[in-house]
Amino acid sequence: MNDLLIPYYEHPSVRPTEWDAVVAAAPRLHGVVLNPASGPGTAPDPAFAEVAARLTSAAVRVLGYVDTDYGRRPHTEVVRDITRHRDWYRADGVFLDQVAASRVEFAYYQRLATAAWGAGCGTLALNHGTEPDPSYARIADLLVTYEGPYASYTRLVRRHRRPVTGARLCHLVHGVPAGVDLTETARSYGASVHCAVPGRGPHPWGTLPHTVAPPP
Repeated sequence: MNDLLIPYYEHPSVRPTEWDAVVAAAPRLHGVVLNPASGPGTAPDPAFAEVAARLTSAAVRVLGYVDTDYGRRPHTEVVRDITRHRDWYRADGVFLDQVAASRVEFAYYQRLATAAWGAGCGTLALNHGTEPDPSYARIADLLVTYEGPYASYTRLVRRHRRPVTGARLCHLVHGVPAGVDLTETARSYGASVHCAVPGRGPHPWGTLPHTVAPPP
C-alpha cells in the first residue's frame, strides 16, 4: 500500500545510504518531498537531480518543497520556486509548506494552484499542519491536516477533527518510538497518507520512518 509520504531533508551526498533506502521503498511510497535548500535553491543541485531521476524511474511521485510563509510570501517568489523544481528536478508536483488554514488566505493559494497547474504540476500538496477551511480541498490533491509530535498526536487529532472532503488527508508525526505503527491510527482519523519518524527537535525531518531507515 503506497501510503507513505516522506519529507526527507538531508543531502544525498551526506546521506547516500538513507536515500538508497528511500528509493528501495518505492512500492510503499505515496511520494517524496524534495528539499535541496529550503526550496529548490538558486541553482540546480546535481545530487538532488540524480535522486529525483531515480525516484521517477521507480514510479515515485516527486514533490518540490516550497515555503509560503502562511500566505505572506510574494506570489512571484513562490511561483519561481515551483517552476525551478519542475525545470531542474522534473518534479511531478509541489509541496507547499507553512500554508495558512483560514478562508481569508484562500484566494492567495488558489492563484498559486492555478500557477502550479500551468507549470505542469500534477499533484498539489498543502501543509497546513492543522485542519484548514474546507475550501482548500477544492484545489489540493493532498492536505496535511496534522504535523506535530507523537506525544500529542492522538489527543489533538481527535479534538480538532472535522470533515474535509475532496482531497486525500495526510498526517506528519515526529518523535515516534520504534515499533509504533501509525497506519491504522491515521486511517481512523481519515488520513490515508502519513509519515511517522523518530526525529525530535527543530529538524525531525532529517530522519526516516523506522520501516524505511537502513539498519544502523
